[in-house]
Amino acid sequence: MNISYNWLKNYVNIDKTPQELSLILTDIGLEVEAVETVQSIPGGLDGLVVGEVITCEQHPNADKLKVTTVNVGASELRHIVCGAPNVRVGLKVIVAQVGTICHPTTGEPFKITKSKIRGEVSEGMLCGEDEIGLGTSHAGIVELDADAQIGSLVKDYYQIQDDYRFEIGLTPNRADAASHLGVARDLAAYFRSTYTLPDVTAFNEKENSDATGVTVADSTACPRYSGINIAGVKVGESPEWLKEKLNVIGIRSINNIVDVTNYVLHDLGQPLHAFDKDKIAGNKVIVRLASEGELFTTLDGVERKLSSEDLVIADAEKAMCLAGVFGGAHSGVTEETTDIFLESAYFNSVSIRKSSKRHSLKTDSSFRFERGTDPNITVYALQRAALLIQEVAGGQIDAAITDIYPSKVDAFTFDVSYKNVQRLIGKDIPAPEIKAIILALGIEISNEDADTITVHVPAYKVDVTREVDVIEEVLRIYGYNNIELKPQIKASLNTSEKPDKEVVLNQVADLLIANGYREILSNSLTKGAYSDDEHTAVKLLNPLSTDLDTMRQNMIFSVLTAIEYNQKRKSSDIKFFEYGKTYHLLEEGYQEKQHLVLGIAGKKMPEQWNNESKVNNFYNLKAAVDVLLQRLKIDNLQLVETTNPHFAYGLDYLKGQKVLVSLGAVAAGTLAKVDVDGAVFFADFDWDLVLKTIRKNTITYKEVSKFPSVRRDLALLIDDEVTFEQLKNIAIKSERKLLKDVNIFDVYKGEKLPEGKKSYALSFTIQDEEKTLNDKQIDSIIKKLILNFEKETGAVVR
Repeated sequence: MNISYNWLKNYVNIDKTPQELSLILTDIGLEVEAVETVQSIPGGLDGLVVGEVITCEQHPNADKLKVTTVNVGASELRHIVCGAPNVRVGLKVIVAQVGTICHPTTGEPFKITKSKIRGEVSEGMLCGEDEIGLGTSHAGIVELDADAQIGSLVKDYYQIQDDYRFEIGLTPNRADAASHLGVARDLAAYFRSTYTLPDVTAFNEKENSDATGVTVADSTACPRYSGINIAGVKVGESPEWLKEKLNVIGIRSINNIVDVTNYVLHDLGQPLHAFDKDKIAGNKVIVRLASEGELFTTLDGVERKLSSEDLVIADAEKAMCLAGVFGGAHSGVTEETTDIFLESAYFNSVSIRKSSKRHSLKTDSSFRFERGTDPNITVYALQRAALLIQEVAGGQIDAAITDIYPSKVDAFTFDVSYKNVQRLIGKDIPAPEIKAIILALGIEISNEDADTITVHVPAYKVDVTREVDVIEEVLRIYGYNNIELKPQIKASLNTSEKPDKEVVLNQVADLLIANGYREILSNSLTKGAYSDDEHTAVKLLNPLSTDLDTMRQNMIFSVLTAIEYNQKRKSSDIKFFEYGKTYHLLEEGYQEKQHLVLGIAGKKMPEQWNNESKVNNFYNLKAAVDVLLQRLKIDNLQLVETTNPHFAYGLDYLKGQKVLVSLGAVAAGTLAKVDVDGAVFFADFDWDLVLKTIRKNTITYKEVSKFPSVRRDLALLIDDEVTFEQLKNIAIKSERKLLKDVNIFDVYKGEKLPEGKKSYALSFTIQDEEKTLNDKQIDSIIKKLILNFEKETGAVVR
């Protein structure tokens, strides 16, 4: 939600800077996410001064140029070359001095520099409208009034005032603050001052037998409906002040009638809708539920099939508007409109929310109606809008206000205890101050005794219906930062199950971050198309959108989506990890599983002049997985080729019969679903199984051996289907005591080898913890290894 600083000052006397006010708004629960300067004229005419032409002579080297001296209020005159036909002695002009940045109406800003033009020095520029953003005229320089003060700022001459836009992250419970009036009410409460409502005493209505009739067929969906006729309007462009007000908060001007309805919506928080009166069949407005399957074309030109739960504003023949959500294509205001019917209503929030989601229509009106508007402001909003329409579009109020309000929405009434306020807030705030804050918030107090007051909360505070809600309001205005932390520290024994999941996760995260990985956080909601098995997918009954209709069954698409997002922003060298859950609907019920996933893509290292950039590959990911398993002290895992359908190739690390880790190169079909370019390598840890596996791990001390280790290498010619894991297992089985490590450091497949063969170069680390090995013992172990390799795999030593 966007709020204008100058607009707020129409309601509340503010002596704070925009930056100071942003902190105050955040403190009282209206978090300011950004503060942006908004200028009605690009550049705000900054740096431009008023000058007077003192001399004006023909340029000696150019027929269409003049050489002038200009007084800008400085000690010396400025020498400026000018080509405008209307430059003359005594003229008051706009001067851009050296160093000034000009913002033209079209084109890029440019900086004024000291230069020579056809041999004559020029120390600035005499400005035309189009050169500084004042207009589009290029006929000559701007001529100011004769009484313009020399040396004064041009922005002061034109009374240009910068505004500031607050971008507020409005929480769903603060419907009462979804307008400038709502924010002003909170500021008035904070400053313990008052706010001033716009004056509508000039509003005069009259009786008219031709007034548009109104019938409310469903008072549950529409508890209040107000409307008025305005005749003789002229639809056209809005005045500059109105366009500027809307521009500051990011609203595009459409025409003077629509702009007024938008202005009142953001001013008072009350949505309005203007109908062309001549297009209302039978001159009758009927607020009813739509017929099931009724066709209706909205303002965006889309024909929609309505539900019997949709509330519509109709005439005697057809629906004209989807109530509180979107207008119709055939009943709105156009340039030919002369008479309008202006609607101001209070709709049931649940009804509007359902219609908005059903038709995937999000508008400023639906945003407010579905959170709850003020049922008691509809008539005042009509009066305010009618006066503004008369001001910007002419016309006259042609009938008395129609106001159908069968059951008044009363204030919420309940008791509040001072002791409960102090207990929940955690500070002994004096009762008079609590009472003062409550009254400043616009909440009335009736009965009162030493500890309890009876409050009457206005209906526009839709979320304040209980004592605890009032306490929250008091705390919000009193200030969270004014609640001191008590010096007392309370502690309890930790009886949580070992290992501590958070501690383990933090240790793993630190390890991955130290190795260049970055943590991501993804939404657990995803597309149904990303599910592995739609029969076990957990579907949402009322999804926010079709892209968020299913709880994820895997985390590969979460990582791929993040990779795709970064690739499209030219950040393709990626190392991500994420900790999260997957969700399944099984026969025994819902199941949640915890995962840790890794994803890498692009180059291993950034480009450097002295080092060739290599791309990430499967073995870079496998190295990270192995390091992580080593850190967790998980060993004795079996490696097999993966059967994961999302991988083109890869490995599964088995703990018994269960897959602890699955890693591989993501298949092309999976990449295509998310539009990811290049190779991606992905690893998925079953984190529940990891925690179960490390539960029995104990820390043991092992003395560093005094005796040296020995390395021996073998080059083996083997069949293509033989894996390193097979050779490693054979080696460990052959010598369990002295063989400490087996590693592969070269793989070769080429023309010089027989077909179906490959060469592995293996290294073996041998060590005795109790004595130094001699050559005879080492050779005996190597011979045993060779014999078993030949016997079990048909390997040949090269």
